[in-house]
Amino acid sequence: MEIKFSDYKTIQETAKEWDISTRMVIRYCVAGRLPGAVKAAGRWLIPRDAAKPADGRRNNRRRPKKESGM
Repeated sequence: MEIKFSDYKTIQETAKEWDISTRMVIRYCVAGRLPGAVKAAGRWLIPRDAAKPADGRRNNRRRPKKESGM
């Protein structure tokens, strides 16, 4: 398989564009959440047209209880 490097961007470029950490981009790649991402020569390459996946982490903060309007 021949890879055209102009069709891909690096982890650092992706993290800066999406305003997240490089580690989070790597986690997306490892989990298979970035279709088309490939690992070549020990580096992840992300397609230039890849969309940022939704953040799957849950928010466990307690929310104030709603007051009943009786």
